[in-house]
Amino acid sequence: MQWLFLSIAITSEVIATSALKSSNGFTQLWPSLVVIAGYAAAFFFLSLTLRTIPVGIAYAIWSGAGIVLVTLIAWFVFGQTLDGPAILGLALIVAGVIVLNVFSRSVTH
Repeated sequence: MQWLFLSIAITSEVIATSALKSSNGFTQLWPSLVVIAGYAAAFFFLSLTLRTIPVGIAYAIWSGAGIVLVTLIAWFVFGQTLDGPAILGLALIVAGVIVLNVFSRSVTH
């Protein structure tokens, strides 16, 4: 169940962060409400995750996945360009999350 909670936390955070651009500094009502609700859900489900997954591991997975997903949304939706070093950096983040999940004894499976 902890992995479902973490997935919901990541998804909520990605939605909230993506809506942050559309909120235009919290001057647009609906995107601003999406930001507030998304972050509230993200932190709530992250807190549930922390009952069973160590905080450092959960946060590393949450932030790493969030960085990659928000960057992909920015690329496809907002037209943000990615150069070689940006893609390499994202690949290293993904590799780090994989190493944590596959090789670390700190992660509870």
